[in-house]
Amino acid sequence: MKKLETLFSELDYTVRYEKGSFQSGYCIVENRKVAVVNKFFDTESRINVLLEVLGVIDYTEEKLSEKSIKLLKGIRNNSLTDENEEEPSN
Repeated sequence: MKKLETLFSELDYTVRYEKGSFQSGYCIVENRKVAVVNKFFDTESRINVLLEVLGVIDYTEEKLSEKSIKLLKGIRNNSLTDENEEEPSN
């Protein structure tokens, strides 16, 4: 969780955990680069929400540290692997 928060920080985004009626568990305030996550979510749900937000926001890897780039590539590889896996045929 902390690694994702660091990644957002390097992208100049602030992650805040607030209560509210978010349809998808988060709200992005674009002009302020703030991602607001539902504070009542458990840790796994918060991580999933932050991963979802990463897929929505625009960013470049230029600002990122080596550790964050590695984390981002790992996230992308897992996503691509999951999407490309096929059901075994019987």
